Amino acid sequence: MGESERYLEYKHHKPRRRFTLGQDNNAIVALFALNVVFFLLLLTIQVGFYFGEQSAESFYRQIVQWFSLPAALTKLSERPWTILTYMFSDTSGMLFRLLGNMVWLWSFGYILQEMAGNEKIIPVYLYGGLLGGVFFIAANYFIPSLRLFASQSTLLGANAAVMSVATATTTLSPDYRIFRHIRKGMPVWVLFVFFVLIDFAGISGNLPLLSSHVGGALAGFIFVVLLRKGHDGSRWMNKAYFRIIHLFTPAKTFDKESVKDKIFYQTGDRKPFDKQPNITQQRIDELLDKINEKGYHFLTDEEKQFLKKASEEDV
Repeated sequence: MGESERYLEYKHHKPRRRFTLGQDNNAIVALFALNVVFFLLLLTIQVGFYFGEQSAESFYRQIVQWFSLPAALTKLSERPWTILTYMFSDTSGMLFRLLGNMVWLWSFGYILQEMAGNEKIIPVYLYGGLLGGVFFIAANYFIPSLRLFASQSTLLGANAAVMSVATATTTLSPDYRIFRHIRKGMPVWVLFVFFVLIDFAGISGNLPLLSSHVGGALAGFIFVVLLRKGHDGSRWMNKAYFRIIHLFTPAKTFDKESVKDKIFYQTGDRKPFDKQPNITQQRIDELLDKINEKGYHFLTDEEKQFLKKASEEDV
């Protein structure tokens, strides 16, 4: 049994503080909010069109086109922001699709949040939407039967992005158990198969949509494969976000000496590599919070050994 497996076994028997829906910086709630805001914005504009006695076709032609991703590269060059806005947008006619996407996002997202960390959720979602959009455009250009209609074809909705989150979760830990109170629980890969069957059944025969969902799934799979090799695709995105939100924050100086060296270790005259950790519940909670934020793979070897020792001593 490897260290990661030991940790998984340990954490299922120990209470830990998970992200709640109302907790600050919860990435899943942020994605919920963005999808709902875009939906309400389009709904409000649509209601205004109806009061102005304008047709639904007029609403889609004048408004929705500025949110949806066009398959034609010439149109995309005129509104490049749609490569991002499309994955958060849905119209009132697609309310049930929006609700379904949010349910699936939560179903897989909270597992990915627990296994890989809160900071991975939004990057995986965005990567899935981006690659899904690329596959959608490519399908319209390279499949002969679709090429004639590429100028009118558009993409809207979070399906590809949600597919990325679902695939990343399943790839990272296919044997993760859900519904543990029912016998031994159900592995998450079973839920994933059920999700894919429902998703593909709803778009059967629609090659552009199918291609975008395949692109989203591939993005989630590649993200986890690279993560296991030590390449974290979310790091640059999170750093860029941090710099943007702290653009006007004065620089602060921090104490270079780590808190754990002051409080949690008694090194005495020993060299740093000889220090022995004091196993305390406070230290355990600190590491679990770090896993919750960044993921198990970001623990140092020393921290992994600490959790391993804590699980063996049943602290």
